Amino acid sequence: MTHAWQLQEAKNKFSSLVESAQKEGPQVVTKHGKEAVVVISADDYRELTRPKTSFQQFMRKSPLAGLDLDISRNKKAPRDTSLS
Repeated sequence: MTHAWQLQEAKNKFSSLVESAQKEGPQVVTKHGKEAVVVISADDYRELTRPKTSFQQFMRKSPLAGLDLDISRNKKAPRDTSLS
């Protein structure tokens, strides 16, 4: 159950706010009667920001997958440039 906290209450009871976010889920903090921020647990945050696919799966779905690309590095010395 999401609980709405007024900003002053959230500041005064920050430990309770954090505990509620960890145990009950997202907690809304209001400022001047309007939703300002949502406090979520670190586990919830990691779940929200976790890539949906692995890098390997991402590369396999690339339009370039299966093409014979030359990705060898040019080993020539770089060209001379003037910095003046």
